[in-house]
Amino acid sequence: MSNSHLDVSDTYRRKVFFNYEKRLRLQSPPEKVFDYFASFRSPSGEVFMTPADLMRAVVPVFPPSGATGVRGGYLKGEKSPGELNCAPSEFFMLFDTNNDGLISFAEYIFFVTLLSIPESSFSVAFKMFDLDNDGGIDREEFKKVMALMRMHNRQGAHHRDGMRTGLKVSSSVEDGGLLEYFFGKDGEGRLGHEKFVQFLRDLHNDILRLEFAHYDWKSQGTISAKDFALSMVASADINHINKFLDRVDELNKEPNLKDVCITFEEFKNFAELRKRLRPFSLAIFSYGKVNGLLTKQDFQRAATQVCGISISDNLVDLVFYIFDTNRDGNLSSDEFLRVLQRRESNASQPRGAGDKGLFSCWFECTKKSSSSEIFI
Repeated sequence: MSNSHLDVSDTYRRKVFFNYEKRLRLQSPPEKVFDYFASFRSPSGEVFMTPADLMRAVVPVFPPSGATGVRGGYLKGEKSPGELNCAPSEFFMLFDTNNDGLISFAEYIFFVTLLSIPESSFSVAFKMFDLDNDGGIDREEFKKVMALMRMHNRQGAHHRDGMRTGLKVSSSVEDGGLLEYFFGKDGEGRLGHEKFVQFLRDLHNDILRLEFAHYDWKSQGTISAKDFALSMVASADINHINKFLDRVDELNKEPNLKDVCITFEEFKNFAELRKRLRPFSLAIFSYGKVNGLLTKQDFQRAATQVCGISISDNLVDLVFYIFDTNRDGNLSSDEFLRVLQRRESNASQPRGAGDKGLFSCWFECTKKSSSSEIFI
């Protein structure tokens, strides 16, 4: 059997397993998602996650391009996978409330609820429960805010307090997670708004660090162009992802791109651009509408002037290469933005959310706004 046949076979298996895991995250109940990615089972039969399991359950990642592994999870009766390519996280271990190095299902539900909270939504709920208007809430008020947030998160809304039949657990979601960290051992402390907002920001930053470490499996401080591209397209719609993955595979034929290395700073800047997707999308849609084709320089100017984010030439070259879907040398802006938007919405896992409403809003806004109003 030739090496080229082996490469094709391996690529195909990676695509199949990755798409399976995407469907699992988006369509399965939280118990099944947890059971699939959790790598530790106690003698009593209870399953637990490591921090690396937790990251992979939330962020869709491919095996690093230079690694031999194919998938990261498994269900009962399947062969156990190899080691996960991800560094340990002290921050994630804050969710390990009994300090055993493992994360329970209740703590996992607490985690995905925290991850789903938009800063603006939490601020509104926080202020409503801050009855004495002193900028803080107590333990019971915080649990009410979390219950409210969980109602709008797909996985959190279907957990039935972590006690659904089919997954053996030992604690309630309401008492799991970071309550001791936020409110002290006696539970009498108060949580300030700014402290919690900073905690959410740190949480998202640590997920990003773990994702980068997953692809930087040799700890070189950089990741390959192919691995950055895999990270970028991992949130694409299942019905369209294969065309992007084919484009990623073709990077090896591009002498100016195949040896490019991406630093964590570049990786982080691109993640920041995702967070400011609405103004960025308005900028490039409006500018393209008025001026025709969007150049790489236009793309960088929108990122810098509208979002205050510096995107390197290497990143822009990779973005244009992957999302030049008809290969005419120009960026397919709508497909690029749709993939980025899905990454943000998949992380929060809102109930009943979809691309159509958000993109309809963006397109409608571009009709009402001129490029001069956006590029200020």
